[in-house]
Amino acid sequence: MHERTLDLTTPDGAMETFITHPEQGGPFPCVIIYGDFWGVREELYDIARKVAVAGYYVVLPDLFYRAGKHRVEFRNDKGQTISSWLLTPEQMGQAAKGFQTFTDEKAVGDTQHILEFLATDPAARPGGVGAFGYCLGGRLVMKVAAAYPERFAACGVIHGTDIANDRPDSAHLGLSRTRAEFYFGCPETDEHAPPESIELLRRTLQANNVRHHIEVHRGALHGYSMPDRDIFDKQAYNRDYELMFAMFHRQIPPGFAP
Repeated sequence: MHERTLDLTTPDGAMETFITHPEQGGPFPCVIIYGDFWGVREELYDIARKVAVAGYYVVLPDLFYRAGKHRVEFRNDKGQTISSWLLTPEQMGQAAKGFQTFTDEKAVGDTQHILEFLATDPAARPGGVGAFGYCLGGRLVMKVAAAYPERFAACGVIHGTDIANDRPDSAHLGLSRTRAEFYFGCPETDEHAPPESIELLRRTLQANNVRHHIEVHRGALHGYSMPDRDIFDKQAYNRDYELMFAMFHRQIPPGFAP
């Protein structure tokens, strides 16, 4: 496997970006990962590697680069990362520093720079791009698919936050513009995406004839898909990848070593 970290230049500075893909068999279709509240870390690098070994060119940007090199995690006595609702106010303040200079709109703009970079690397296959994201990253996947409909072909949203609500900037409102197929992995219990919002999402997808699958994982909580997390749900995690890889194979078939 090839992997490297580089800085992509944007009007707001240098966006640290992790890239990984197989050594042979390219060029490879591209997949962009949009991280969660916690920002980039080894856990997300390993997820990128998991996707890359299946024959993809994977890009993981640091969405919080405007706040500097923001790296924070808190672990319990079992070595598991602690869910946000168990943090002290002081810990929560540290974890939220990345949001001080972050907006969805800025991340959508950053995506244009990623897409432009992909066009310069011979290991990256031209054409449709895949994406998936966790938590706030899931919401961003929906927004970039609407902003760049000619580029995004397959999109995964894993325990996405604020993906369908009554606000004028709700991510579900852009689904009429997307051309991508979508997979949604949803925990049964999630205050950031309650059942009524999932139903609104479902109706909107159907009304706009968006090819999609929504999987609700019984017993799972928000953040279930993070392998290091104190609430990790292995069954739900594996089911997400089973269905998401199937979607990627339909829309952006992978490259493989000869």
